This record gives sequence, structure tokens and C-alpha cells, in this order.
Amino acid sequence: MMEQVNLGLVGGGTVGGGVWQALQRNGDLMAARLGLRLNVTRMAVRDPRRTRGFTVPASVLTGDWSEVVHDPKVQIVVELMGGVTTAREVVRAALKLGKPVVTANKALLSAHGPELFALAAKHQTNLYYEAAVAGGIPIIKALRESFAGNRITRIAGIVNGTCNYILTRMKLEGAEFSDVLADAQRLGYAEAEPSLDVDGHDAAHKIGILASLAHGFWVRPETIHTEGIRHISKLDIQFAAQLGYTIKLLGIIQPIATPGSSQPKTKKKTAGDGQNPAIQVSVYPALVPNTHVLASVNHAFNAVAVRGDTVGDTLFYGRGAGQDPTASSILGDLADAALDLRAGNHHRVPPFVSHNGQGKVAPMDSISSRFYVRLDVSDRPGVFARIATVLAGAKIGISSIIQPEGHTGETVPVILMLDAASNLSVRKALAIIGKLPVVKSSPVVLRVENFD
Repeated sequence: MMEQVNLGLVGGGTVGGGVWQALQRNGDLMAARLGLRLNVTRMAVRDPRRTRGFTVPASVLTGDWSEVVHDPKVQIVVELMGGVTTAREVVRAALKLGKPVVTANKALLSAHGPELFALAAKHQTNLYYEAAVAGGIPIIKALRESFAGNRITRIAGIVNGTCNYILTRMKLEGAEFSDVLADAQRLGYAEAEPSLDVDGHDAAHKIGILASLAHGFWVRPETIHTEGIRHISKLDIQFAAQLGYTIKLLGIIQPIATPGSSQPKTKKKTAGDGQNPAIQVSVYPALVPNTHVLASVNHAFNAVAVRGDTVGDTLFYGRGAGQDPTASSILGDLADAALDLRAGNHHRVPPFVSHNGQGKVAPMDSISSRFYVRLDVSDRPGVFARIATVLAGAKIGISSIIQPEGHTGETVPVILMLDAASNLSVRKALAIIGKLPVVKSSPVVLRVENFD
């Protein structure tokens, strides 16, 4: 008789249903590969009587999550309900019982990760969360295990499929943000209330987790500089293309090296502390050179580029969300959890190890980069001179100016490509420029990433 490991699923929605169906489809394959069989003993859902697109025996279903967690037959708890409040109760209860937990809940980990990791350590069990970042892409395991011998010098990721889908269609179709968003909502790529995605918060949850793993201190959500894509127009997409760039919502994680630091030097500097440079942890739309691989990541796909001091440049690419990709990552975690249980390695690879007590997130105002700026200005002589005077006073150089032909009316767009400058100096200069009588709307500002 093959050994069996009993699972308890909390959540039977899109992801929970995907895990159930994947186990029915590939359970025999997993058993053959692992030498043990994964069996769902209990499954908690909101309404056990509701008809679903998959069949679960009535004896397995319950409407009470505590029946799953406290069932003595359940050896591994899988939290797939989403949200933060009740999900936290579920995970805490399971860990206190010494049961390993598998979750896909990035919001929960972002808000309560250190507490839950400490609870797992206290009760000599484990918390697995590969599916919490980038769907089916195995980026968590890579950072925790495969790159354990590397200093991570840069992570740049497209980790929100909704934003990438919208930006891709804006580029391919020359459409405006609002039109593509409405269509994405109709097709199910975007939620009816889309702010979690389009304002960058979902990406920030994921980037915070990756930054914590890469640099050894827990990154609090409120320290992550976060911007969304609502302000991007088809004009910005078009001008970026003319300049040889594609606009992507990026998560950026990198040490900000300073003189005397042991970290590799970059062109982006701040007042760090030598051996423990501050870490940039940011989410924002940026111009990506068309020659870089991230520029060609389209539609709902995700990609994470990781640079280590030993391994060099690596790329992780795939579907970042959806029922099957997420289920795939959860099944991988279930395989690890089941094998760890069988071997008695209840804490073989800790979910998170804090190894950088001096770690800190760099203030965004201290980060330097090149900038793309679009201004709507009065179509009359002397406009450039007034704008250039402000930038010169702030010691910000202009690398190029574009005033496209064919625009009629009292205002015309002007595109400035600025030399590398700190976020603070650019922000202050544009605040002044935005108040000039010749500037008729708020400046649109995007960073330019060259991946040096």
C-alpha cells in the first residue's frame, strides 16, 4: 500500500477548484513521482450545497473552516480563501497545531508574514507560499534555495498580469487606458473594482515578498513606493515607441551602493551605510528599452529578471495568474510539504530567514534615474526657454526634446527626456514647471530603466 498524506483545503473558488481538479487529473502522476499519494480529506467552502463546475463528494465538503483545520486526519492545510482577516485565523490555527500550511495569499503574507513565520518556527512546522508571487513561476523556491549562494544585485519584475494585459493592448491597438480597462473587465482580466491591480498594490505585495527573501529583512508594505498606470495615455505609449521603449509596470529591487560598500556599485546612489546599503523597493510604470527581454513580455504573462553576483542574469517567465498556473505552484508546494512530513524535516527550508538586521528600504526621493516627461503647453514662442530655466536651476540636464507635428489647438504635447537625477530634484522641479502659465495640465512623469 502506498503511503497517503491527507490534505484539508480551505476555499473552493477559482484557485481551490483548480487545485482539486489538478489533483484528480494528475494525482496518479504525482504519486508515481513522489512515492506517496495526496488525498483531499476535507474541503471548506462558503456554501456546500452550491453547484460547482467540478464534483466533490458531500462527505468531503463543509461550510466551517475549523472542521478542516482541527480534523485529526488532515496533515497539511491549504489556505485558498483569499483576504486577510479570516485567512489569518485559518493559518494561525493550523500552525499552532503543528500542521504545515500551503497558501497563495500574497496580501496575507505582506501584512502578517513575520508573525506567521515566527509561529511556524515556534511550533516546528512550515509555511509554503510559492503561489503567492507570479502564479506558476517558481520564483520563491529559486530565491530561497537555488540562489542561496548569491548576493542578489537586482530584481526587475512584471508581476501583475492585469496591468501588463492593459499596457500590451494599448501599445498594439493604439487604445486609451479607460477603453482597454473596460474591455478587460468584460473579459474577466480585470476586476469590477480594479484599483488593487491598476494602482500597483497587488504588484507591491509581491515585490515586497521578493525583496524580503532577497535581502534578509522583512519589507513592510508602507515602505514600498507604489505607482499605478491610470495616468498613462496612448500618447505616452506612442512616444515611448518612437524613442525605442515599451512602457511596463515594473517592480524594482536593488541595493543602492555607496562609496565603501561591499555591494556592486550602480549608478543609483543614496546615503547608505557602507556594508548595509539601503534597498530600493519600488513599483512604477517605466520605459523599458525594446532591446531588453522584459519589453517583449506581453498580455497577461509575467516575468522576473534576477541578477546574482555569482549566477549572473536569469529570467523566470510564465503565466502569473489564473486557475491552472496557480494550482501548479500549489501542487509543487504540496509535494515539498508531503515529502518533508515523510522525512520528518518539519522545518527543512524555513519560510523566511531574517539575516540582515541592518536592512532598510531607501526613500524614493533618494533614488536617481533618467526620466520621460510629457507636458501639455501653450503653442507659442518662449515656452521651452521657461521650462529649461527651471530644470537648469535644479541642475537637471535635458538629453532630448520632442514636439510632434500635426497637433492643432491652443496646446501641444512636448516630450522631455531628462538625464539621470534624483527623484526629489525632479519632483520639485516639475512642481514648479506645473505651475507655469504656459503649462496647461499636470506633467506626466515616467522613469527610464536601462538595466545597466
